[in-house]
Amino acid sequence: MRLSHYRTSLLCIAVALLAGCAAPAKRDYTAFRQARPASILVLPPLNESPDVNATFSMLAQSTYPLAEAGYYVVPVTLMAETFKQNGLDNAPDIHQTSPAKLKEIFGADSALYIKVTRYGSSYTVLSSAAVVSAEAQLVDLSTGTQLWSGQATASNDEGNNGGGNIIAVLVTAVVKQIMNNLSDASHGVAGVTAARMLSAGTPNGILYGPRSPKYGKDAQD
Repeated sequence: MRLSHYRTSLLCIAVALLAGCAAPAKRDYTAFRQARPASILVLPPLNESPDVNATFSMLAQSTYPLAEAGYYVVPVTLMAETFKQNGLDNAPDIHQTSPAKLKEIFGADSALYIKVTRYGSSYTVLSSAAVVSAEAQLVDLSTGTQLWSGQATASNDEGNNGGGNIIAVLVTAVVKQIMNNLSDASHGVAGVTAARMLSAGTPNGILYGPRSPKYGKDAQD
Protein backbone atom coordinates (compact mmCIF):
# COMPACT_ATOMS: atom_id res chain seq x y z
CA MET A 1 0.00 0.00 0.00
CA ARG A 2 2.82 2.36 0.84
CA LEU A 3 4.58 1.67 -2.48
CA SER A 4 1.34 2.17 -4.39
CA HIS A 5 0.70 5.43 -2.55
CA TYR A 6 4.26 6.57 -3.32
CA ARG A 7 3.83 5.85 -7.01
CA THR A 8 0.51 7.66 -7.08
CA SER A 9 2.10 10.70 -5.46
CA LEU A 10 4.91 10.72 -8.02
CA LEU A 11 2.35 10.49 -10.83
CA CYS A 12 0.40 13.44 -9.43
CA ILE A 13 3.57 15.53 -9.17
CA ALA A 14 4.55 14.66 -12.73
CA VAL A 15 1.11 15.64 -14.03
CA ALA A 16 1.25 18.93 -12.14
CA LEU A 17 4.68 19.73 -13.56
CA LEU A 18 3.56 18.93 -17.08
CA ALA A 19 0.49 21.14 -16.66
CA GLY A 20 2.66 23.99 -15.43
CA CYS A 21 4.96 23.69 -18.42
CA ALA A 22 2.18 23.37 -20.97
CA ALA A 23 2.10 25.89 -23.82
CA PRO A 24 -0.34 28.80 -23.38
CA ALA A 25 -3.71 28.41 -25.03
CA LYS A 26 -3.96 29.83 -28.53
CA ARG A 27 -5.69 33.16 -28.87
CA ASP A 28 -8.99 33.48 -30.71
CA TYR A 29 -8.42 35.88 -33.62
CA THR A 30 -11.91 35.59 -35.11
CA ALA A 31 -12.98 39.15 -34.28
CA PHE A 32 -9.59 40.52 -35.34
CA ARG A 33 -9.77 38.87 -38.76
CA GLN A 34 -13.37 39.94 -39.29
CA ALA A 35 -12.62 43.58 -38.42
CA ARG A 36 -9.50 43.74 -40.65
CA PRO A 37 -8.20 47.02 -39.15
CA ALA A 38 -5.82 48.99 -41.37
CA SER A 39 -5.15 51.96 -39.08
CA ILE A 40 -4.44 52.27 -35.37
CA LEU A 41 -4.78 55.22 -33.02
CA VAL A 42 -2.36 54.76 -30.11
CA LEU A 43 -3.77 56.51 -27.05
CA PRO A 44 -1.50 58.00 -24.36
CA PRO A 45 -0.82 55.10 -21.97
CA LEU A 46 -2.21 55.03 -18.47
CA ASN A 47 0.58 55.14 -15.91
CA GLU A 48 0.45 53.05 -12.74
CA SER A 49 4.13 53.61 -11.95
CA PRO A 50 5.52 56.47 -9.83
CA ASP A 51 7.62 57.77 -12.77
CA VAL A 52 5.92 60.59 -14.67
CA ASN A 53 7.96 59.79 -17.80
CA ALA A 54 6.28 56.42 -18.30
CA THR A 55 3.32 57.64 -20.37
CA PHE A 56 5.27 59.56 -23.00
CA SER A 57 8.13 57.08 -23.12
CA MET A 58 5.87 54.10 -23.83
CA LEU A 59 3.80 56.16 -26.27
CA ALA A 60 6.89 57.09 -28.24
CA GLN A 61 8.11 53.49 -28.35
CA SER A 62 4.80 51.87 -29.32
CA THR A 63 4.25 53.26 -32.79
CA TYR A 64 7.30 51.68 -34.44
CA PRO A 65 6.44 47.96 -33.97
CA LEU A 66 2.87 48.63 -35.15
CA ALA A 67 4.10 50.39 -38.29
CA GLU A 68 6.54 47.54 -38.88
CA ALA A 69 3.65 45.09 -38.53
CA GLY A 70 1.91 46.76 -41.48
CA TYR A 71 -0.49 49.31 -39.99
CA TYR A 72 -0.97 53.01 -40.56
CA VAL A 73 -0.43 54.58 -37.15
CA VAL A 74 -1.93 57.99 -36.46
CA PRO A 75 1.06 60.32 -35.81
CA VAL A 76 1.62 60.99 -32.12
CA THR A 77 1.90 64.76 -32.59
CA LEU A 78 -1.39 64.86 -34.51
CA MET A 79 -3.09 62.74 -31.88
CA ALA A 80 -1.82 64.87 -28.99
CA GLU A 81 -2.67 68.20 -30.62
CA THR A 82 -6.15 67.03 -31.60
CA PHE A 83 -6.93 65.94 -28.06
CA LYS A 84 -5.56 69.21 -26.73
CA GLN A 85 -7.82 71.19 -29.06
CA ASN A 86 -10.73 69.18 -27.69
CA GLY A 87 -9.81 69.95 -24.08
CA LEU A 88 -8.25 66.55 -23.31
CA ASP A 89 -4.64 66.52 -22.16
CA ASN A 90 -4.31 63.58 -19.78
CA ALA A 91 -4.43 59.83 -20.36
CA PRO A 92 -7.28 58.90 -17.94
CA ASP A 93 -9.70 61.36 -19.55
CA ILE A 94 -8.66 60.33 -23.05
CA HIS A 95 -9.25 56.65 -22.24
CA GLN A 96 -12.79 57.53 -21.20
CA THR A 97 -13.60 58.89 -24.66
CA SER A 98 -16.05 56.60 -26.43
CA PRO A 99 -14.86 54.50 -29.39
CA ALA A 100 -17.51 56.16 -31.57
CA LYS A 101 -16.14 59.63 -30.72
CA LEU A 102 -12.58 58.54 -31.44
CA LYS A 103 -13.74 57.15 -34.77
CA GLU A 104 -15.48 60.42 -35.57
CA ILE A 105 -12.46 62.57 -34.70
CA PHE A 106 -9.60 60.51 -36.16
CA GLY A 107 -11.26 58.17 -38.65
CA ALA A 108 -9.05 55.29 -37.49
CA ASP A 109 -10.24 51.70 -37.63
CA SER A 110 -8.98 50.79 -34.17
CA ALA A 111 -7.43 52.21 -31.01
CA LEU A 112 -4.69 50.79 -28.81
CA TYR A 113 -5.21 51.23 -25.08
CA ILE A 114 -1.96 50.77 -23.14
CA LYS A 115 -1.37 50.64 -19.40
CA VAL A 116 2.15 50.87 -17.95
CA THR A 117 2.23 48.82 -14.76
CA ARG A 118 5.93 49.21 -13.98
CA TYR A 119 8.51 51.75 -15.13
CA GLY A 120 11.79 52.77 -13.58
CA SER A 121 14.90 51.57 -11.81
CA SER A 122 14.85 49.37 -8.76
CA TYR A 123 17.83 48.77 -6.50
CA THR A 124 18.52 45.84 -4.23
CA VAL A 125 21.69 45.03 -2.31
CA LEU A 126 23.18 42.97 -5.13
CA SER A 127 21.62 44.35 -8.27
CA SER A 128 20.04 47.30 -10.04
CA ALA A 129 17.71 47.11 -13.00
CA ALA A 130 15.51 49.32 -15.13
CA VAL A 131 12.25 47.43 -15.60
CA VAL A 132 9.24 48.27 -17.78
CA SER A 133 6.01 46.26 -17.83
CA ALA A 134 2.89 47.07 -19.81
CA GLU A 135 -0.34 45.62 -21.12
CA ALA A 136 -2.45 46.63 -24.10
CA GLN A 137 -5.84 46.15 -25.75
CA LEU A 138 -6.72 46.77 -29.39
CA VAL A 139 -10.33 47.91 -29.81
CA ASP A 140 -12.45 48.19 -32.95
CA LEU A 141 -13.67 51.81 -33.02
CA SER A 142 -16.74 50.94 -35.11
CA THR A 143 -18.15 48.42 -32.65
CA GLY A 144 -16.18 48.83 -29.43
CA THR A 145 -15.18 45.16 -29.63
CA GLN A 146 -11.84 44.10 -28.22
CA LEU A 147 -9.82 42.56 -31.04
CA TRP A 148 -6.64 41.64 -29.20
CA SER A 149 -4.82 42.02 -25.90
CA GLY A 150 -1.27 41.40 -24.78
CA GLN A 151 1.34 42.17 -22.19
CA ALA A 152 5.11 42.18 -21.86
CA THR A 153 7.95 43.11 -19.58
CA ALA A 154 11.65 43.82 -20.10
CA SER A 155 14.69 44.68 -18.02
CA ASN A 156 18.22 45.85 -18.72
CA ASP A 157 19.43 43.27 -16.21
CA GLU A 158 18.26 40.20 -18.13
CA GLY A 159 20.82 37.43 -18.25
CA ASN A 160 22.77 38.69 -15.24
CA ASN A 161 23.53 35.66 -13.08
CA GLY A 162 24.81 37.73 -10.17
CA GLY A 163 28.02 35.71 -9.89
CA GLY A 164 31.46 37.00 -8.98
CA ASN A 165 33.16 38.66 -6.05
CA ILE A 166 30.60 40.07 -3.61
CA ILE A 167 32.37 43.44 -3.34
CA ALA A 168 32.53 43.79 -7.10
CA VAL A 169 28.85 42.88 -7.37
CA LEU A 170 27.91 45.53 -4.80
CA VAL A 171 29.95 48.23 -6.53
CA THR A 172 28.54 47.28 -9.93
CA ALA A 173 24.98 47.47 -8.59
CA VAL A 174 25.55 50.98 -7.17
CA VAL A 175 27.20 52.25 -10.36
CA LYS A 176 24.47 50.76 -12.52
CA GLN A 177 21.78 52.37 -10.37
CA ILE A 178 23.41 55.77 -10.84
CA MET A 179 23.74 55.27 -14.59
CA ASN A 180 20.13 54.09 -14.90
CA ASN A 181 18.92 57.27 -13.22
CA LEU A 182 21.20 59.65 -15.10
CA SER A 183 20.54 58.20 -18.55
CA ASP A 184 16.84 57.30 -18.14
CA ALA A 185 17.63 53.70 -19.02
CA SER A 186 13.94 52.87 -18.68
CA HIS A 187 13.19 54.63 -21.97
CA GLY A 188 15.30 52.14 -23.90
CA VAL A 189 13.83 49.26 -21.94
CA ALA A 190 10.36 50.55 -22.83
CA GLY A 191 11.30 50.03 -26.48
CA VAL A 192 12.06 46.38 -25.80
CA THR A 193 8.79 45.97 -23.90
CA ALA A 194 6.82 47.59 -26.73
CA ALA A 195 8.51 45.39 -29.33
CA ARG A 196 7.77 42.23 -27.37
CA MET A 197 4.17 43.23 -26.83
CA LEU A 198 3.24 44.74 -30.20
CA SER A 199 5.32 42.98 -32.85
CA ALA A 200 3.49 40.74 -35.31
CA GLY A 201 4.54 37.17 -35.96
CA THR A 202 4.97 36.26 -32.30
CA PRO A 203 2.97 33.67 -30.32
CA ASN A 204 -0.43 35.19 -29.50
CA GLY A 205 0.83 38.51 -30.85
CA ILE A 206 -0.87 41.09 -33.00
CA LEU A 207 -1.69 40.07 -36.59
CA TYR A 208 0.08 41.55 -39.60
CA GLY A 209 -1.58 44.64 -41.09
CA PRO A 210 -2.48 45.31 -44.74
CA ARG A 211 0.79 47.16 -45.43
CA SER A 212 2.82 44.04 -44.66
CA PRO A 213 3.64 41.43 -47.35
CA LYS A 214 2.68 38.85 -44.72
CA TYR A 215 -0.86 40.24 -44.39
CA GLY A 216 -3.41 37.45 -44.21
CA LYS A 217 -0.70 34.80 -43.98
CA ASP A 218 -0.70 34.50 -40.21
CA ALA A 219 -1.13 30.93 -39.01
CA GLN A 220 -4.78 30.02 -38.69
CA ASP A 221 -5.88 29.05 -35.19
